[in-house]
Amino acid sequence: MMAFYRHSNDLIPERRDIVGTDLRRDEHDFQVIRRGRKFGRITKRGSSIWALPLVFLLFIYLVVSALKLHFHSEFSKLESSISFSRDIQEDTLDIDESVKPKQKHHKQHLPCKVGFLESVDDLVEPQSYRNFTEISLRYVNREEKSDSNQFEPRFGGHQTLEEREKSFYATNQTIHCGFVKGPDGFQSTGFDLDEKDKRYMNLCTIVVSSCIFGSSDFLRRPTRSRISEYSKRNICFVMFMDKETLSKLTSEGNAPDDSGHIGLWRVVIVKNLPYKDMRRTGKVPKFLSHRLFPSSRYSIWLDSKMRLQTDPMLIIEYFLWRKGAEYAISNHYDRHCVSEEVFQNKRLNKYNHTAIDEQYTFYQSDGLTMFDPLNPQNPLPSYVPEGSFIVRAHTPMSNLFSCLWFNEVDRFTSRDQLSFAYTYLKLRRMNPDRPFFFNMFKDCERRALAKLFRHRDP
Repeated sequence: MMAFYRHSNDLIPERRDIVGTDLRRDEHDFQVIRRGRKFGRITKRGSSIWALPLVFLLFIYLVVSALKLHFHSEFSKLESSISFSRDIQEDTLDIDESVKPKQKHHKQHLPCKVGFLESVDDLVEPQSYRNFTEISLRYVNREEKSDSNQFEPRFGGHQTLEEREKSFYATNQTIHCGFVKGPDGFQSTGFDLDEKDKRYMNLCTIVVSSCIFGSSDFLRRPTRSRISEYSKRNICFVMFMDKETLSKLTSEGNAPDDSGHIGLWRVVIVKNLPYKDMRRTGKVPKFLSHRLFPSSRYSIWLDSKMRLQTDPMLIIEYFLWRKGAEYAISNHYDRHCVSEEVFQNKRLNKYNHTAIDEQYTFYQSDGLTMFDPLNPQNPLPSYVPEGSFIVRAHTPMSNLFSCLWFNEVDRFTSRDQLSFAYTYLKLRRMNPDRPFFFNMFKDCERRALAKLFRHRDP
């Protein structure tokens, strides 16, 4: 505390100590020291408490790191073993590693623009279009009983390998092409149709056809607004199915009307299916439209998973007339070599693996080679088709090719994409002076013709 007193004429500060001030200061300093000591004890105790979990976590980290190193080493050994086994299996299957489909993300395949005419008005077949190879084809309608006691009539007949080899020559011939009957007294070999339906089909000159067997799919009607009145009046839209499928569709509200139609589709019931394999049975209307519709000049086949949304006459004009072709089919959207198709069919268990290997080995021994995308001399842009859409003129060479392709499906597996390239290339190789005008178009064009759906779940 400060005070002032007078010395002469000046004020001089005087210091006065207040009793108890130093005592309080000393007491305060003592309390600070005590708190510091207490804080030190707390800090040491806290450090010891936190140190234990840290040491424990460090221990766990070291243990996990050691386990990782151990399992990584074991996994590497296992992976090497699996890789070695896979290499042996692929060598056994005789499939080149370079043609195996690589693992990749799913691509989105979109339709592309197709240069169709604006309408079917004044559409006329070009005069020069019918300038194709002329041969006379007849068909084996009946087989007599062989010497074997185990003879059983077959829809495809009993074609020998010698007969098969001769059938590839584009000459006047009688060829196996389905609908082969057995001797008198034997039951029908299948694909029996009502006489009323046969009369209707005999009058068709242009056909759009599809099929559903074994209730394997939904009925998808052509988009009426996209079909011209001319096509509705002059084209036969025929859907083949069995009674089981018709019953299923009827229960879903798709019953035929009094004329036998569901929308544009004329329903034709097939009795006594020729094969237990429904996929193989479906190849009959797919490949043999020239036999089912003997008066037809053109036919379009589409799989039951597709809904037609383009006028058939515009399709015929663009893919056949304008291209000067008698047979048109699209390439596959992803695969181009038969070995790729073999690998994919086995990977997805589409068919018996042994049967696939036997068929592929047979084709390789008879000249089928790998598809080389860099070879400008390739007769086709792909050796694997997307067979869900086929446009064809019923010319002799087109009919011959269809019979040959069907016979391969009848003899080997029902996976027709395996036999397509072999059949086409062998026909071409054995008839160098008899051209077959073939148009393999882009898959994106196929997607522009019809809307694609998934098959019905089993």
